[in-house]
Amino acid sequence: MKFSNIRLLVHNFDKCFTFYNDILGLECSWGKPGDNFASFNIGHPSGLALFKAELMSSAINNADANKNEILQDKIAIILQVDSVNETYSLLQGKGVNFLTEPKDMTAWGIRVAHFRDPENNLIELYSDFTKREMGRSFN
Repeated sequence: MKFSNIRLLVHNFDKCFTFYNDILGLECSWGKPGDNFASFNIGHPSGLALFKAELMSSAINNADANKNEILQDKIAIILQVDSVNETYSLLQGKGVNFLTEPKDMTAWGIRVAHFRDPENNLIELYSDFTKREMGRSFN
């Protein structure tokens, strides 16, 4: 497992993109205004990322979050793993309670699972699609 990025979950993507890119002068390594996702180089090419908050709410099955600012996550810690399925099983065995089972996020090009730390911070495990994992179900 390795740290991938800190993802800020934002409501006004374009305004935040302009702030980090134009005002702070961070180098954009992926994305542009009008997108759903962008990453910026903070000494790590994709160390800081912006993502539309409502899309993360949908990914973790928390549609009510958009209606209530208190429920809306503001940040997600993103960890890249070799296999979401294997890491999910390992962490479940250690008592981690997941919000979502491993699932393919086809539009994102990755497989993900989500859980929270003891302080309720959102954590995402992801791996790029592999033929071995793509489409596998955990029902």
